[in-house]
Amino acid sequence: MLRHYDSLGLVRPTGRSRAGYREYSSEDVRRIFHIESLRSLGLSLGEVRRALDDPDFTPSELVDNLIRQTRERIAAETELLTRLRRIDAVEPAGWEDVLQVVALLQALGSKSAGKRQRAALSSAEGVAVPVEALVEAALGETDPNVAGALRWALAQSGDDGLALLAEGLGSPAAEVRRRAVQSIAEIPNGEATALLQDALANPDIAVRRYAALALGARGVADAIPTLIDIVAEGTNDVDAADALSVLASRPASADQITAGLVDRLAHGSVESPARRRLTQALAEIPGTAASRALADLSHDEDRAVALTATYILGIRDARYCPSRPRSAT
Repeated sequence: MLRHYDSLGLVRPTGRSRAGYREYSSEDVRRIFHIESLRSLGLSLGEVRRALDDPDFTPSELVDNLIRQTRERIAAETELLTRLRRIDAVEPAGWEDVLQVVALLQALGSKSAGKRQRAALSSAEGVAVPVEALVEAALGETDPNVAGALRWALAQSGDDGLALLAEGLGSPAAEVRRRAVQSIAEIPNGEATALLQDALANPDIAVRRYAALALGARGVADAIPTLIDIVAEGTNDVDAADALSVLASRPASADQITAGLVDRLAHGSVESPARRRLTQALAEIPGTAASRALADLSHDEDRAVALTATYILGIRDARYCPSRPRSAT
């Protein structure tokens, strides 16, 4: 190393012994330590020489470049580590398996939507798909067809990806939160249902809506208040009314839904379009409580609400009491 430094002119010995060995002064030794210190920062030998010998040399630009290069190197190493971990997670039996997983990971990151979709669906062909890679792809996918394929693939993996999807619910990006709850909604097990129930309290209204719709389809009564909110707000109100109808198959839930709808209708701040939607939602709720509520609404001051309630009562009479004559109204 010292001979190399000597050949580059970085540090020259002060003299030589009678035997021809290099002799270094205390100042020479200090310069050697300076060289090693600067090299530890990632400087090349040429940059070290400039730093030590050029009185006009300023370190700021060089240090900035070193920071940038170091970050790029760390990012590359982190990406490599992630890829290796994902390969290890599928426990490859041989190099063919490794090459297959590498090809799959590359396809998931392709710019071609078709390649990404085929990679997502490859689990149907018995190909081991790293769940972590599927979650990352699902949370970042913008193409609706590819996104659907990724959610399907995650559903096939069971609850392996649920912890990562749960982290997605807390993402600062609204689109990531939405994709996370949609993916969880596709997984039909108890742990996914529990996550959806927790999502009913999420600060993001879109997350709450997706969770409530999924829970309604699963018959979870906890979703009823949020579903009523959705009906009143007018976003996905038809889907929410359908979910309430599914939940109303249980008598206790039917009464809870009716009470919730009636309570919301009684709020003076609810505008006419919302009151009509809430009235319409009563159409598929069985039971005498819903019928009584509709009878009261048929005399509502809001004519549109009254007509809607009267029409629904007529349909209910025809459905449940076919022999009863229809109202002239």
